[in-house]
Amino acid sequence: MFALLTLHILAVTIWVGGMFFAYVCLRPVAASLFEPPERLQLWRQVFQRFFKWVWVTVIVLLLSGHGMIAVFGGFGSIGVHVHIMLALGYLMFLIYGHLFFSPYKKLCSAVEEQRWPDAGEQLNKIRKIVGFNLILGLITIAVAAGGKFIF
Repeated sequence: MFALLTLHILAVTIWVGGMFFAYVCLRPVAASLFEPPERLQLWRQVFQRFFKWVWVTVIVLLLSGHGMIAVFGGFGSIGVHVHIMLALGYLMFLIYGHLFFSPYKKLCSAVEEQRWPDAGEQLNKIRKIVGFNLILGLITIAVAAGGKFIF
């Protein structure tokens, strides 16, 4: 149980912490220092590295989360807050899947072809999606941490 919980918390920290860093810290600095071609190339490379880690965290979260549910006796034995956390987590996975397979892939193509306005449009879509998923991630953490006291 200790290993499952530790892996789960580490995966959440990497994913949500990465979104927080990218959205709150890196985005404003990149916008102020770089012109669109350099900024778009930077983001493509940042996402290329970060999204590999997000896929790992998604797998770890699914396996560790469902593993802990099984250890506790299945879905009927867990609290409402765990059901909420699970639903929010699956929503985050779906949103990330859309981000990865649509705007991110389009961003990569546009950057490779040096279509800067198209790349900028995709980066803006990614910014909005990451912002929304960051909010969901923070809510999920709050539910996980304190939900048993509320629900």
